[in-house]
Amino acid sequence: MTTDSDARAELRTLDAIGDGADLVALDAQAVRTSIELVSHVTTADLAKPTPCADWTLHGLLTHMIAQHYGFAAAVRGEGDPVLWKLRRLGDDPAEDYRVAAEHVIAAFAEDGVLERKFRLPEFTTDFEFSGAQAVSFHFIDYVVHSWDIARTLGRTVSFDDSLLTAALVVAEVVPSGAARLAPGAAFAPEVTWSGDSTLDDIVAILGRSPNWPD
Repeated sequence: MTTDSDARAELRTLDAIGDGADLVALDAQAVRTSIELVSHVTTADLAKPTPCADWTLHGLLTHMIAQHYGFAAAVRGEGDPVLWKLRRLGDDPAEDYRVAAEHVIAAFAEDGVLERKFRLPEFTTDFEFSGAQAVSFHFIDYVVHSWDIARTLGRTVSFDDSLLTAALVVAEVVPSGAARLAPGAAFAPEVTWSGDSTLDDIVAILGRSPNWPD
C-alpha cells in the first residue's frame, strides 16, 4: 500500500532529481564515495565510535554490507528477512565492503528497476515500495553513511552540488516526529543547525550533529 503522502513525496523527490536514470546514477555515486572512504579503514579503526549512536565502525560496516545485499535481493523480488542478515567481517573489511557495494550498484543498474515493486522487510512487511522509493532510501543512507565513515576516520567527504541538492530533498521528506524515537528507527530526531553547508544541513535533518564528535 502506498499512501497519498508517500506518492507526493516520491513525485517531489523525482521532480528535484530528474529522471529515474539520474536517481540510480546518484545512488551509485554515493555508494562509490563510501567505497573510497572505507578503503582507508584499518583493523585498528573498527573499534572506533561513529556518529551512529551505539555503533562502532565495525557495527556500522556490517550494517552497511547487510543493507547492500538486502536491497540487491529486493531488486530480484526476494523478500526473505534472512537476506538482510549481518555478515561477519573477514580479514579485509574494506574488500568485504567493496564487494557488497558493487553488488548493489550492479543490481540497481538493471533495466526497469524503478518500475518494480520492492519488498523491504527491514523497513516493513506490511506493504511493498516502488523502485523509486527504494532507491531513494538507499541513496540518502549512503550520503549520510559516507559522512559517518569520513567523520569516524577524521577524513573529509564531498559530493557534487547536484547530488547534495537531490539528497536534501530526500532528507526533507523522511518522516519526523515520534517515528524517529521508535526502536530501530533509521534516523534520530532532527538536530537544530544553521550553517552554509548543504551536507551539514542533510546530516542535521537526519539526526547527526555536524559538529560530531564535539
